[in-house]
Amino acid sequence: MDMTFKGAARRLDDLDLPKLGARIGVGEDEIHAFLDVETSGHGFDAQGRPIILFEPHVFYRNLAGAARAKAVAAGLAYAKWGEKPYPRDSYPRLKAACAIDETAALRSASWGLGQVLGENFRAAGFATVQAMVEAMMADEALQLAAAVNFIAANRLDGKLRALDWAGFAKGYNGVSYRKNAYDIRLAAAFRKWSAIKDTPSPPTAPVQPPAPVPMPQLNSPAPSGPKQGGAGVRPGPLPGSWAAVLAPLVAAILSLFRKAPSLFRKAKP
Repeated sequence: MDMTFKGAARRLDDLDLPKLGARIGVGEDEIHAFLDVETSGHGFDAQGRPIILFEPHVFYRNLAGAARAKAVAAGLAYAKWGEKPYPRDSYPRLKAACAIDETAALRSASWGLGQVLGENFRAAGFATVQAMVEAMMADEALQLAAAVNFIAANRLDGKLRALDWAGFAKGYNGVSYRKNAYDIRLAAAFRKWSAIKDTPSPPTAPVQPPAPVPMPQLNSPAPSGPKQGGAGVRPGPLPGSWAAVLAPLVAAILSLFRKAPSLFRKAKP
């Protein structure tokens, strides 16, 4: 793992919000509200690293034995949430924790736009926590996709569609969501974004009508060339089933004309 935690750091495109929201049946207003409350809409810090929050109590439960004792002695792990205030920058703690146990450390931080906890890498759609972190370093759209996957995996998409902010907040942030007024802030952010015009969809090419099917030409002009039997008519090939019906009839008329041409002459007055 690259300990600079710097990747491509691609920013989110406006169209990514409705596109990813559509996966769970919500519009971009719900996604905007979620992002505003989680990370103020930014997935990377000023140095181009994913926004993170290292959680010492999570690190504690991901360790055992000598590794846990070492982390506790270094002030990197403790048993209960809220024992000590978090520092402004989590990266020095994360790097020190990685020196003890990289996988446990990565599992113990919340990552990116959706602040998905590393422990939840499978629900976010990744085979390993390292793969999840690599995605977090690369692209805000991948950060948001991970959050959407987590929401769907934990059946919170219905709460979001119903605008059940308390139910969503409890499922996403735990039972202590009220301490940070998570549900109230979500509702306020949603009201704000609902008053703002949605991102226009990209223009799509107009649907082209199907080309008309060419119809068979039964009365095509006779081609030039030598006349046959003095009749002045040279029948050409007839398309499809019409040939089976008309060809014998034409042949019979020509035969009758040859045998009794007087029948076809105009009577004299």
